[in-house]
Amino acid sequence: MSDVVVLRTEAEDETRAVGRRLADGLRGGERLGLSGELGAGKTCFVRGVAEGLGIAAAQVRSPSFTLVAPYEGGRLPLYHIDLFRLVPSELDRLALREYLYGDGVAAIEWFEKLGEPLEDFLEISLTFVGPNSRRLVAVAHGVGYDRCVRILRSIGARGGECGK
Repeated sequence: MSDVVVLRTEAEDETRAVGRRLADGLRGGERLGLSGELGAGKTCFVRGVAEGLGIAAAQVRSPSFTLVAPYEGGRLPLYHIDLFRLVPSELDRLALREYLYGDGVAAIEWFEKLGEPLEDFLEISLTFVGPNSRRLVAVAHGVGYDRCVRILRSIGARGGECGK
C-alpha cells in the first residue's frame, strides 16, 4: 500500500522546515529516498531532517564525492548518501547496507541509482514549479511510515505552510 502527500514550498527555509518537522516522526531504521533535479532542494531537505534530529545543519553538505556522510550527536544518527556522481558497485552496495538497514536514518539522494530496489522507504521527490517554489511529493512504500505521512499531511492541511 502506498500513501501520497503533495506539498508546495515557497523558499529554501520552508523546504528545510518540512524536513525538520518530518524528523519528529523518525524512530530509527527509516530510509528516505530523495529525487529531483540538481538544485531542487534535496540537501536542503536533509539539513532540515538533521536539525529535527538535533544535528547542526551547518554540518550537512552534499556528499557528492564521498558516498556517505555520517552525522552523529543527535537523537538518531543520520547517514547522508549521495549517488549522483558515484554509482555504487556490488561491493559498495554491500557496504551501504550497514547504513541503509541500520538503526539510524538513511537519506539517499538519487536513490534510483542504487542498483537494487529499496524495500520499505519514504520516497521524496522535489521539483521546481517556479523560481523559488518547489513541489514536494512524498510516497510511502511498504510499512513503517504512517507517522511520517501523518506529519506531512498535517503540514498540507495548513495550506502548505511549513512553519518557520
